[in-house]
Amino acid sequence: PPSFSTFTTTPCSISNSLLHHTKNTAYILHHGHIMWLSSVLLFVSAINSISVNGFQPASLHRHRSTSTQRLHVTAAQDISGAKFDLAVIGAGPVGVSAALLAARAPHNKKVVLIDAPRASGALMNEATGEDLSIGGPTGLFSKALRDTGKRISVSSLKGMGLRDDSVWNEIVNSCLELASSNARDTIRQLEYAGVTYVQGAAAFADSRGSSSLFITSPDMSVSTVSSDKILLATGSTPFRPGGIPFDGKRVFDSDSINTLSRLPKSVAITGSGIIAIEFAKIFKNLGSDVTLIIRDNIPRNALMKIGLDKDIAATLVADLVRSGIKIERGAQVKKFTVPRDNDKAPMVLELEAKGGGERPSGEITTLKCDIYLAAVGRKPNTMNLNLAAAGIKTDQYGGIAVDSDLRSTATGGNVYAAGDVLGRPFLASTGMAQGFAAIRRMFRDDIVKEDADDSGDSVDATVGDLSMTGDNFDPKSLAANPFAFPIGVWSSPEASYYGLSTQQCKEMGIDAGEGVALYAECLRGLVFSPNGLLKLVFDKSNGRIMGVHICGDDACELIHYGMQLVKSKHTIDDVLSNLYSAVTFHEMYRIAALAAVDEAGARKRRAAAGRALAARNRGGPEE
Repeated sequence: PPSFSTFTTTPCSISNSLLHHTKNTAYILHHGHIMWLSSVLLFVSAINSISVNGFQPASLHRHRSTSTQRLHVTAAQDISGAKFDLAVIGAGPVGVSAALLAARAPHNKKVVLIDAPRASGALMNEATGEDLSIGGPTGLFSKALRDTGKRISVSSLKGMGLRDDSVWNEIVNSCLELASSNARDTIRQLEYAGVTYVQGAAAFADSRGSSSLFITSPDMSVSTVSSDKILLATGSTPFRPGGIPFDGKRVFDSDSINTLSRLPKSVAITGSGIIAIEFAKIFKNLGSDVTLIIRDNIPRNALMKIGLDKDIAATLVADLVRSGIKIERGAQVKKFTVPRDNDKAPMVLELEAKGGGERPSGEITTLKCDIYLAAVGRKPNTMNLNLAAAGIKTDQYGGIAVDSDLRSTATGGNVYAAGDVLGRPFLASTGMAQGFAAIRRMFRDDIVKEDADDSGDSVDATVGDLSMTGDNFDPKSLAANPFAFPIGVWSSPEASYYGLSTQQCKEMGIDAGEGVALYAECLRGLVFSPNGLLKLVFDKSNGRIMGVHICGDDACELIHYGMQLVKSKHTIDDVLSNLYSAVTFHEMYRIAALAAVDEAGARKRRAAAGRALAARNRGGPEE
């Protein structure tokens, strides 16, 4: 390998400690060529973490890469009094995709996209005022943080003698690069489509019906625009239980965690849903001590409540425990003691039993941590839209009431809604589908079809009334239909499912069977990622696959093949007759199908693979 002299760096101050570790790294290069690439990457990462005049902590306003790609933001005053064909409120994935669809052929509408990024806990480049999360989902930061945790070895950087703030600097810059990549692509698309983008808080104007909007700019000036059609896509906000002293410095919700300014040594998280699990694994992978506080006494049951199969839930819990995450069961936080004059002093949480009262003997009652995260659900972000002025009704949680065309109760019949503002399932994928459907309904006359019949509102999935998903993905259809969309948990490992579980089949009167494949039973899983499983749920009467459930690496990618198997009414025999490429995770589909027809043999194979995996996890010899 080349020597370090082949690399050129910008002038910077490098500590003696770093130079010492550079010599050690060179030693590794000489004696172990296989370590060369990772060592150089660590060295370059360390160099990038040092400023010209010494280290400066990472912050959002140090982001460097978007100045030449900045989206032209139109001042609200410049369009005051203007009229548009469509006004979209909210520039998340739902709002952006809907605005692009309306602005492009065949619709070719005059579109204004209005967003208040600072009011949504978004990632901001303070140096330029740019919104780095434009077009990105609510979990953009967590996804970037997860990906960064996979690419950056925190323990290796610390082993080189780098301080925690230097490590966090590298992590944040990497996250912002990922977020910026998405923002730049969104910027390009909006500009090419001719969408007018305005930053400001939009709300319906009093006594002006449902076609007039007030826009309050960051400088607090107010402008008015009108639009024939309006799409509400303002997303959701974290649910904040009472009694928690949220401050955005030590105590966070799932949005304000985006502003975390340092790498915490210890993290306490309340919640047992998807977001809580994701952040628990993220911070653990970044080297933090993590404690998960859940109200349920059985962690697996808590995960099953959000729809996970019992075995998938058990696999996730086992991974949490195996990775060193502590789980406080049947507990809740009674009191928070947050030091106000010392940011480095730990905060103290007093724990009590679920519902109040003392915890059982032997359970901890106090917990010290650097930061606390409450990840206990989300609610529609509709409070500041002045919906009542337009005659728009909401439910008890603030979710906008719509019909099967996603049209609200607005007095003018011109206001539609899509995404998290409608309530569950709070997924970007279903929200974008709703946004597309709303645009098609608003401007259906623009679409020329050979078949003029536009009355078909359903697509076939599997059985009975559950095949009626509704091509608009309206909330009622989504809530009633497990075949409408796949669910993904972006933890590490990932978990995902589509269709029915065995229990759901039983409740519907379907005699269902299961075929299970362990990751350790396929070659790629055995070598690279042995922990995890794939399960096929099938109808014993005809072999039709009714559901697919996966926990392991790439589960959120693998599920889409399973979704196609279910939607196309494929059978176990169909899977057995397919040929799958070697050294791929997709081999597990055939292994699971084989297990469905040979239960006794499959149990023996899984037992042998399980024993070998357990021994491998313990670091001992295989039995």
